[in-house]
Amino acid sequence: MLLAIDTATRLLSIALHDGDRLMAECTFAADRKHNAVLAPLIKQMLTQTDTTTSGISSLAVSIGPGSYTGLRIGVALAKGMAAARDLPLVPVTTLDTITAASRAANHSLPLIVTVPAGRSRVIWATYRCEGDAWRIAGEMKLGSWDELLAACARPCTLTGEIDEDGLQKVRMARDAGGGINLLSPVERFRRAGYMAQVAWERLRNDDNKSYPADQVMPIYLKSP
Repeated sequence: MLLAIDTATRLLSIALHDGDRLMAECTFAADRKHNAVLAPLIKQMLTQTDTTTSGISSLAVSIGPGSYTGLRIGVALAKGMAAARDLPLVPVTTLDTITAASRAANHSLPLIVTVPAGRSRVIWATYRCEGDAWRIAGEMKLGSWDELLAACARPCTLTGEIDEDGLQKVRMARDAGGGINLLSPVERFRRAGYMAQVAWERLRNDDNKSYPADQVMPIYLKSP
């Protein structure tokens, strides 16, 4: 059983996945309560699914980019649980988790994936379809919504966690004929179930990789 933990932004999301099925998932806006609710929430999920800590064979954790405090809380707990029993800990970026919700085969346009960075800033990256999978094209970037909209190639599809200011600017650009396809709120919602799916695929495809907990490090983007 794999336990996935994501506390990278105001959202908190955890999931249990047995490799074939998503057994349980909980996702909600925890704001600044991650530290208080994360461990009890994991305990509750394990109890409700009749899973013991000894039944967990691997973990996945969101390494960002995102909030410094949020990332520190999730990564620290996941590393502690993994190190205690020498379990593999698979690091997954927030952008890869969001991208996993959109099947590459269903999209012909570049996918712009976003995560809020606070102080009216946004982190984004462009993903392109290669075969039946998404591949990041270039580096993650940090800036304002105006900078994102000016920099992204058109036409494109936009997804991810978007604040009110961002939604307003995206809708204005789209209404002005900006060539932007905005995915629905449900499709944009970042969920640990997708992160667990990504982690299982990596564990299966990377037979020679052990994913040691002590090598997992958060990604913090800073303004240049």
